[in-house]
Amino acid sequence: MKKIFTISALLITAAVLLSACSKRGYDYHSDEDYWLRQERGEVVYSDSFCPYYVVETYNGYSIIHSSSGYTPFEGSIIYGDFSRRGYRDFYDRSEGVIIRGEVTDYWLTYGEAQYLIDNLCY
Repeated sequence: MKKIFTISALLITAAVLLSACSKRGYDYHSDEDYWLRQERGEVVYSDSFCPYYVVETYNGYSIIHSSSGYTPFEGSIIYGDFSRRGYRDFYDRSEGVIIRGEVTDYWLTYGEAQYLIDNLCY
């Protein structure tokens, strides 16, 4: 009787532990709720001949270098982390696509953003 209780307790514990494990990773690319919790921005400058575009956020203007070959249109609403430098993914909600880009500058005034974009896209 003692062996049956011990073996059944071990089997139940093993079943609980193994059923809690999952190999599936979190796919944030397909989760719109994830992106809508990120910082929101609107594209205020975009040019098909220049890989840089300007995004207006709550904290100011950010300059992004498009590394995916896709540049969003002016007026597009995009979500992501615009408040630090580096490569990252953004969600273009207007088109429903994930784009890759590098934030080169952030928290700029309108004049600073215009000066930098003029120098980058001459």
